[in-house]
Amino acid sequence: MKKHIEILGWLYIVFGALGLFMGLAFFLFFAGLALLPDDAAGAGVLLIIGWGIGGLMILTSVPGIIGGIGLLKGKSWSRILVLILGVLNLIEIPFGTILGIYTLWVLLNEESKHLLSPA
Repeated sequence: MKKHIEILGWLYIVFGALGLFMGLAFFLFFAGLALLPDDAAGAGVLLIIGWGIGGLMILTSVPGIIGGIGLLKGKSWSRILVLILGVLNLIEIPFGTILGIYTLWVLLNEESKHLLSPA
C-alpha cells in the first residue's frame, strides 16, 4: 500500500500543477481579451472574469499540491486533507471521479491508516 500512497501523492501534485497552469492560462486569456475592446466596461468585466475563475482554479489547486507533498513525506495530516479533496473530486467527471475513487480506495485502507498515523 506504500507504493499506492506514493502514486497518489504524485497524482495530486501533477493535477495541482495542471490546475495552477490552467488557472494562470485562463487569467492571461481573459486579460488579453480585455485589451481588445474599446469599451472600458467590457474590459473590466473580462478582467473580473479572468481574476475570478483563474484565481479560483489556482486557489483550489494549492491544497492538492500540499496534500500530495504531505503524502510523499508520510505526514499524518495529509491523509485527512487528501481524503477531503478526493470526495470533492468525485463530482469532476471523468478524471476527478477516477482520482476520487482511487483516493478513497487507497486512504481508507487499514494499512494506509497505519502508515500515515502519527508515530
